[in-house]
Amino acid sequence: SFVSSLPLRAPSPSCPVRGLSTSVSGPSEQRSGNEWQVLQPEGPMRVAEGEALLLRCTVVGSSVDDMIRWIRVRNQDQQEIYNFKHGFFPGVMPMTQRTLESLNWDYSIRIHKVTREDAGTYHCVRFDGLSQHLEETLNEGTSVLVKGAEDPEPDLWIIQPQESVSVTTGDTVILNCTVLGNGPPGPIRWFRGTGLSREAIYNFEGISHPNVTAVRASDNDFSILLEGISIEDAGTYYCVKFQRKLNRQYLSGQGTRLTVRAKPTSLQEGEFIYGSSDWTSLTGLLSTFLLAVLGLKAVTLAALLLALAVHRRRTWQEGFKIPESAELCTSLYGSKGQG
Repeated sequence: SFVSSLPLRAPSPSCPVRGLSTSVSGPSEQRSGNEWQVLQPEGPMRVAEGEALLLRCTVVGSSVDDMIRWIRVRNQDQQEIYNFKHGFFPGVMPMTQRTLESLNWDYSIRIHKVTREDAGTYHCVRFDGLSQHLEETLNEGTSVLVKGAEDPEPDLWIIQPQESVSVTTGDTVILNCTVLGNGPPGPIRWFRGTGLSREAIYNFEGISHPNVTAVRASDNDFSILLEGISIEDAGTYYCVKFQRKLNRQYLSGQGTRLTVRAKPTSLQEGEFIYGSSDWTSLTGLLSTFLLAVLGLKAVTLAALLLALAVHRRRTWQEGFKIPESAELCTSLYGSKGQG
């Protein structure tokens, strides 16, 4: 089968890489003093030619001055796939971002339109530039299998369509996983995290977490339901097929990152809503009062203007009649005198 045509793991736990002179450490290897740690899934992962490949890597305790790069090892040859400090790597996109913990960095990359030449073992490595002449060694890394367009259909596919999911504490979330094919006899399991910190979450043939249940919409559906989400549930979840006979991991999905946000307390929500209502009521009251005052002022001003207009009209009329009366009286008295 196509699975057996490529190694499930790196050729060796310690694989010298020629052409690089800087001291680095591979996945899940921790520097003395617990200062930092590089974590990545071991795989193998399978992707079809022409599709995208997501390679995950988390560096715990990293700083911006450190160098992170991805190296692919294939047939004893190595090639730098991506360098976060410098270089141009067409078809590869970084996904650097902070995770929930302040000292955790996501150095995952995505390779667009995978080809058969992209098959191999990928190593996320870190070095600080202090040691310039030590031999570089790589750990297990993430093994990647690529199905070419003309290759026979493999015996197993594991598809995790959700790259990331964001929820709030107390929520319920479904993590999707579709398994196509049978593969060797063995169970499907869910894990959170990688390396020594990897934790078993659900076993479709065994014991699982109390707040996790299976969602079997079909025979190919191996999704799980997480209820009552807490901050501790944050992490990257992997749907994995195990080979029972050899008791080893046979194939893995590309992982789903679960981000959990803290939910405000009901008291804070109540205060916020109550305060908002009070402020809205107070604002409405003030607006009504101002409109009333302005309305009264407008009515008063109109009345004053009307009264002033009436007064001026009367004054003008009275001033206009006085000369007529005087004229009339003069003419009367004048006629009497002449008689």
